[in-house]
Amino acid sequence: MNDSKPALLGGQPAFPGGIPFVRPPAPPRDAVFARLAPSYDAGILTNGPLVRQLEEAVAELVDVDHVVAVSSCTTGLMLVLRLLEPDGDVLLPSFTFSASAHAVAWNARGIRFVECDPSTFQLDLADAKERALQAGNRPIGAIMATHVFGAPCDPRAVEALGADLGVPVLFDAAHGLGARTAERPIGGHGIAEVFSLTPTKPVVAGEGGLVTTNDAALAEGLRLGRDYGNPGDYNTKFVGLNGRMSEMHAAVALCSLDSYAENKALRLGRAARYREALAIVPGVRCQVVSDGDTSSYKDFTIAIDAEEFGASRNLLVHALRAEGVDTRNYFDPPVHRQDSHAISGVELPVTDSLSAKVVSLPIYPALSESDLDVIVECIARIGRNGAACTHAA
Repeated sequence: MNDSKPALLGGQPAFPGGIPFVRPPAPPRDAVFARLAPSYDAGILTNGPLVRQLEEAVAELVDVDHVVAVSSCTTGLMLVLRLLEPDGDVLLPSFTFSASAHAVAWNARGIRFVECDPSTFQLDLADAKERALQAGNRPIGAIMATHVFGAPCDPRAVEALGADLGVPVLFDAAHGLGARTAERPIGGHGIAEVFSLTPTKPVVAGEGGLVTTNDAALAEGLRLGRDYGNPGDYNTKFVGLNGRMSEMHAAVALCSLDSYAENKALRLGRAARYREALAIVPGVRCQVVSDGDTSSYKDFTIAIDAEEFGASRNLLVHALRAEGVDTRNYFDPPVHRQDSHAISGVELPVTDSLSAKVVSLPIYPALSESDLDVIVECIARIGRNGAACTHAA
């Protein structure tokens, strides 16, 4: 392994031109324009035949009865909650993207934050049940679990908890398109799962979301809800949103699906290479993905044990930036510590500890194996020189 000095200590940066955190797998422009042309020429710019084609393609991909395309994953979560009208707080992890909690708050429902598992980073089911049943709290009206970083969150166990509590379960599957659990695609669990198609995701539309469900009544409500709740006569049935997907975004998504299988294989290969290479670096542990499950690897996230590694997570991020490697600290701060959702008295020590240790590394189809190997070398070198890097910082 290369024993040269880290860039933070005066060494030559590993990537003078920089390695971006994400490089979206954008489909070829000509293919997108060709797909969009019939709708564009017909003057159909939103919620048209390409949106229907996308919904049908994803329904087949994840093996569900209904897919409703919307303007964003957040919009999808908001609309599902609006239609469920949970009679009580919504139980969800704090170790998630803020949009999960935003969707609850926009529906004027209470939020019950729960812990995450320190190994899988997923919703801690035992803690969730304990907090749901604590005396003196408002009742739980629904559970929202997240497939964190694209790894399945044991949806069957979450469904079982929902059944025990007598409440519906929905999944923030923003990261999860392409993930599988027990050979079953993520998408058909709970009352609904909601995916994102933003540029960091395995399938991209630019902007957009997809709600998957086997509940026909919910799907019908979602189609109304994305158009203000308007059935066509302007006598709106409930307070919906302008949540339609444009034909342009659908065209991008359909073309992105054309290369989905190839890009998925590349992501899985990069993730396996990271895992093998990082296994020998002291103080670095990768997110645990349960046996029999397949992550989409929207993100490849590691946790740093500062004492064993030789440097803190923050120092590692600083030193990697000096090498030209861009990273993200998902999810730090966790949602219960953010100004938008801070709730007095909520204590989540496991979540607080994990959020201070995690860092997501570049992973995308265009990331070469050789560049990935150099990123790992940089991480190892920073750890070996942790004391000097700490002093230099």
